[in-house]
Amino acid sequence: MVAQSVADILSHHVKLSVEGIDRMYLNVYVPKLQHEQGIVWFFREHRGLPVPSAAVMSPMSRNFVAKLESYAAQHELPLVQFRKGQRKDEVMAEHLRKFQREEGVVFVGKAQEKKRKSPTTGRPYPWIVRSTAMVNHYYVYAVDRDFGPFFLKFCSYFPSMPSCA
Repeated sequence: MVAQSVADILSHHVKLSVEGIDRMYLNVYVPKLQHEQGIVWFFREHRGLPVPSAAVMSPMSRNFVAKLESYAAQHELPLVQFRKGQRKDEVMAEHLRKFQREEGVVFVGKAQEKKRKSPTTGRPYPWIVRSTAMVNHYYVYAVDRDFGPFFLKFCSYFPSMPSCA
C-alpha cells in the first residue's frame, strides 16, 4: 500500500470547502480630532474661526444629516429608526429578502446612542470638552454581488463624523 498525505486524502473526499470572514471592522477617524486641542486647532487654523465652540459644530452635524436623509429620499430608500435592543442584522435580513436587485443600498438605519449632557441644565455643553450626549448614528446597509451584505456606520455629530467610537 502506498502512503498518502492528509492533503491527498482530503483532495479526494472533501466535497465542500468554504473560506471567509464573518465580520471585518474598519474604523475611520481623524486622530487629531479625537482630543480637545485638535478640535480647537481645526476650527482656528482650518476654518479660520477666532473662538471655537460647540456652537459651530451643530451646523456641520445638521448639514451632514440633511444630506444623508436627502440621499435616502431621492433614491426611495427606507429610513429605518432602530429600536432599543433591536438586532440590526435581523432588520437587514428582513429588508434583504425583499430587495429586488443584485447589489446596491438596501436601506438607511438610524439609531440613537448615549452621550452625556450637563448635569445642571440638561443641555449639551457649549464648550469643547470631553463629554457625551445623545447622538444619532446612521447605518447605510448595502449588498455587493461579490462581497455580500455590509454596512457603513456614520456618527452624525462633529467631530466624530464619519465614525464614532
